[in-house]
Amino acid sequence: MDVPIEKRFAVLCDIVRAQHFAWREAALALAPQLDPQALCNKMWEITGVQTAKAYIKRLDPARPLAMQVAACIAWSSVCMGENAVAEPGEGDEAFVRHLDCPWCHWHERLGLLAEDRPGCDTWFTSTIAEINRELGTNIRMETRSALPDGGNCCLRRIWAD
Repeated sequence: MDVPIEKRFAVLCDIVRAQHFAWREAALALAPQLDPQALCNKMWEITGVQTAKAYIKRLDPARPLAMQVAACIAWSSVCMGENAVAEPGEGDEAFVRHLDCPWCHWHERLGLLAEDRPGCDTWFTSTIAEINRELGTNIRMETRSALPDGGNCCLRRIWAD
C-alpha cells in the first residue's frame, strides 16, 4: 500500500490525539473518583518534564533563552500538526503564537473544551520549570490569549528574569 508521507503523518497525529482521549476515558473508568481536570493536568505535567529533557539538548545557555524556548515549543507544535510560530519580543522575551490547534478542535468536539487551555498551560509551565531546574535559570511564561477562551490565537509570552 502506497500512502503518501503527508497522509501517514496526519493520520498518525490523529491516532495520538485519539489515544490521549481513550487513555483519559479508561483512567476515569477505572478511577471514577478522580477529578478529570486534575488527571489530565498531571499527565501534561509529566509530559512537560519529558519535553524539557528534549528541549535542553537544543538550548544554548550562553545565548538568550526565551526565543530558544519559544522556538522549541513552536517546532514541536508544528511537528504535531499545529499552526505555530515563535516571535521575538524585547530583550530576552519571545512569544509563541498558535493560530490553529487540532487539540483544541478535539476538545471542543468531545465537549471537553474546558480542559484544553489548562492542559497546555500545565504542559508549558512544567516544561519551563524543568528547564529552570536543570539550567538554574528563571524563565517564565504567561498565556495572553487562548483559542478555547474565544481568542483568535493562543499567545504565550516567554521571558527570562
